[in-house]
Amino acid sequence: MVQSLNTLVETASQTGGPYVHIGCIPTFAGLGAVYPEDLGLRAIEDGAKGEIITITGEVIDGTGWAFRDALLESWQADASGKFAGQAGADPKVNGFARFAADKETGLWTLRTVKPGKVKTRDGRLQAPHISLWIAARGINIGLHTRIYFEDENNADDPLLGRIEQRNRVPTLLAKKTSAGEYRFDIHLQGANETVFLDI
Repeated sequence: MVQSLNTLVETASQTGGPYVHIGCIPTFAGLGAVYPEDLGLRAIEDGAKGEIITITGEVIDGTGWAFRDALLESWQADASGKFAGQAGADPKVNGFARFAADKETGLWTLRTVKPGKVKTRDGRLQAPHISLWIAARGINIGLHTRIYFEDENNADDPLLGRIEQRNRVPTLLAKKTSAGEYRFDIHLQGANETVFLDI
């Protein structure tokens, strides 16, 4: 028998607010050293193989303002396309980082190694990319996207090839600004809205 739901009220959804930072990056939230160091403090250690790069960007809302409370997580392969824990993976690349936008400017920065091509289960090669998860005020469920690189051959990437609106592919491409430096802005709405993944 189906239960009548006229007496039950749905719990209101809630955005992460400041609690995301308090729980995930305590030192950024001003709580001091809760742990020896915040989890995901760096994606690489000194001595990582490959090209060391810095990616800078903003999480921009529909009005054009940069979020100053955005929290991001990144996952990636090493320079040879292997993930931490796989045989032959670079032990100096853990592939995971957790970082926040600057409280004053809204800029975030990720220092890492440029990833190599990753093999899919069916043997195809994915173009070098970094997976991102974004949380901030107004975002009830974290957003997933990827960073690809404009100076790589992305033509045969399986994910990029599935984007029907081809004019949106550039929203996933980090722009090279100088040697080892890239810019990648994440637009939550509007004409330049970043492609987000339903995963």
